[in-house]
Amino acid sequence: MPPTPEPAETRTRRLLAWLGAALLAGGMPVHEVEDDVRAAGSALGRGAVQVACSPTGILLALGPGEPSTFEAVEGGLRLDQLADATALHAGLCTGTLSADEALARLSTLRAQPHRYALVGLFAGAVASGVGIALVLVPSWPSVLFAGLLAPLTMLLLVLAGRSPTVRTLMPFLAAFVVAVAAFAAAGQGLVDAPLWTLVPPIAVMLPGAAIVTGLTELAAGSMVAGTSRLAHGTSQMLLFALGVGAAIVLLRVPGEDLLPTRVVDLGWWAPLLGVVVVTIAISLLESVPVSLVPWLLLTVLATYLAQWLGVSLTDALWVGAFLGATAASLVSTVVEFVRPQLPRAVAFLPSFWLLVPGSLGLVSVTGLELDPDRAVGAVVGVTIIVVAIALGVVVGASLARPLRAVARGVGLVALLRLRPGRRRRPGTVAVAEVRSAGEDRA
Repeated sequence: MPPTPEPAETRTRRLLAWLGAALLAGGMPVHEVEDDVRAAGSALGRGAVQVACSPTGILLALGPGEPSTFEAVEGGLRLDQLADATALHAGLCTGTLSADEALARLSTLRAQPHRYALVGLFAGAVASGVGIALVLVPSWPSVLFAGLLAPLTMLLLVLAGRSPTVRTLMPFLAAFVVAVAAFAAAGQGLVDAPLWTLVPPIAVMLPGAAIVTGLTELAAGSMVAGTSRLAHGTSQMLLFALGVGAAIVLLRVPGEDLLPTRVVDLGWWAPLLGVVVVTIAISLLESVPVSLVPWLLLTVLATYLAQWLGVSLTDALWVGAFLGATAASLVSTVVEFVRPQLPRAVAFLPSFWLLVPGSLGLVSVTGLELDPDRAVGAVVGVTIIVVAIALGVVVGASLARPLRAVARGVGLVALLRLRPGRRRRPGTVAVAEVRSAGEDRA
């Protein structure tokens, strides 16, 4: 007996659920994913789609009173995979891609191999540590320390992608190991400001983006998703701080090594060079095609310059954070308009690496553990900065919404010519597994 064909309603419901889960796995805020899924549903002739998203899943029905389906988000996606998911959404919305083609591509999305494989992962880890050190702690000892310790961080991420136990303990373990090395090096006079020097090697793991995205979702009215993401990011930050505190207790670190002062030994060029190196790191870690790296650099550089300008003119970190987040939203939309192969979300998410709420948060929370009276003011300051970033994201997205609507309708042929679904080669490490372990950049 031939198999019973799948009803059209079931196929459409499964397609929209898979699409929404892919966008969520890429780190997009839930309210944006809900809007995108409704738009795709309307294009498929389902204008009454009901959808509710959380950071870990999507619940969807094609209309009131109709059957619903739930799709879980199992780990994160790389930026190149998020670009493919966004391309599929664009194709569905314009009718240039059939539902069957979209389903086939979504079914192989996670199987796409990382274009730079393990070598690219560890090279990207070294570049991220060096680049962030040039931005945060521009001194040669700190830069060298970050380059040496960053591969260890990546090794923990790879192990965490394969072991639930390591994944749970990873924030504590990474912070503890790197903090022990930083304070031991400071004790030998090899590095200064160890509290800041330990940040760059683990910055790729810090949950700053998760915390900011949670606040953005709260501001947009997504209360459940925003609260859960904010709580998760905060708990991860506490685990990192506990790891640093354990290293301090184990080594009996003297008080002068715990001062939250930054060392700036290099010139004005160091942070700019760091921005370039961080962009290269993002491209290697997230499997971004070489042709799109300059456009990614444009967005990241605009974010940094806007942040620097705000701090320089007002001497207020929160103003710089607000302007940087606003610039990231606007420039990423313009980039999508000019270069459709790089969707807005893909260009925007890496900017969180330079807004560094996670780095500031780790230093402040660690200070709470060591000296509560002195650190309360620092924690309040970081909270204001995080809120300013979230507000900048909301303002930038509001200003960019008309541009985004135009961008989604331009260059869709180029979008749909992105890499076809590729099968995973035996022995290839899926970076979605690595990202799910340190899954913060969202």
